[in-house]
Amino acid sequence: VAADHVEPLCWRKGMPMHVFTSITTNYLPKAAALAHSVKRVHPEAIFHVVLSDDAPDLSPRVTGAFDSIINIRELPIENLPRFIFRHRLVELCTAVKGTAFQHIADRFEAERVYYFDPDIIVTSRLDDLERALDAGSVLLTPHSIEPETDPMAVVDNEICCLRNGVYNLGFLAVRMNRDGRRFIDWWADRLRNYCYAEVENGLFTDQRWVDLAPAIFDDITILREPQYNVSTWNLTHRRATGEAPYGIQINGRPLVFYHFSGFDGGAQLVMLNRYGAHSPALYDLRDWYIERCEYFGQSTLGKIPCVYGRYNSGIKIEDAHRLLYRRREDLLRHFPDPFDDLDPSWSYRHWYETHIENAPAEPVVDHAPPPSPVN
Repeated sequence: VAADHVEPLCWRKGMPMHVFTSITTNYLPKAAALAHSVKRVHPEAIFHVVLSDDAPDLSPRVTGAFDSIINIRELPIENLPRFIFRHRLVELCTAVKGTAFQHIADRFEAERVYYFDPDIIVTSRLDDLERALDAGSVLLTPHSIEPETDPMAVVDNEICCLRNGVYNLGFLAVRMNRDGRRFIDWWADRLRNYCYAEVENGLFTDQRWVDLAPAIFDDITILREPQYNVSTWNLTHRRATGEAPYGIQINGRPLVFYHFSGFDGGAQLVMLNRYGAHSPALYDLRDWYIERCEYFGQSTLGKIPCVYGRYNSGIKIEDAHRLLYRRREDLLRHFPDPFDDLDPSWSYRHWYETHIENAPAEPVVDHAPPPSPVN
């Protein structure tokens, strides 16, 4: 088809591109870096931040590229204190993603919605993705698009995919037609109820669910081009050349977006050293990214703890408290607001300390029922 016969892109037809990310307060600098990178290549894009936290006072430097900040309390989630408490903080930011797609589509009449993890930088326009959405309803990026040959890479990349999910849900784009909305409604329901990092139970937050999507939904497009969602887990077959940050090419194609997965925990640098030594431009990109996040307040905002990490009294919520709560329907019913620990007679924390942490040792009986919160 001749170039002058290509159908105009959606934003030229009055259908703006809506982009969002999902964070707690300490990820605001990364979200700001992402938002500015999106606005640099698509000034017309509408950028939303879904915040599962209380927002501090923020400078225009941080919020300048945000078109809206949607607090988790604005999302249509029933029994919100129960929902939040059931999730560890990383689980929480992924558990709201499906509902956020629905909310943005409904509230803003968004016909196309893009999700990017906050630790992503967009470096080129998304025109080809827009054209892919003209033809399909859901865009997915696999972690790997080529078979590994090195045994270490098989373990690091392919076996990791078997455990954590074939597709990386740091990126997801959906056209809200019948097929796209059907997928999002299914995914949002699963995330509201089963978005847990429990690999032993076949779950890894939002990702393992989408392994099912190509089998049970029509109109799923799998992006196998190397310039999308570049990260350390696919560098064995992707070589970066050119200059950072905006002149990088991946296997000769302009880089579209790069994912700094595992950045804060140190894994990103470890795996970059293991698989990216052939691409010095990626080290330059990493240095630029560190400076960019610092410009948006990483050394201050990055240290703010999430309000949902503690009980109302200020006592830290341990993972064991969350795990037991989410596994027992009686606890969910009896403590509708498990954060409220100010009244010992009606507090999940006090019940846990009494019945679990300080329970007297008892003989092990097979299939013995756990203690009831009403006893």
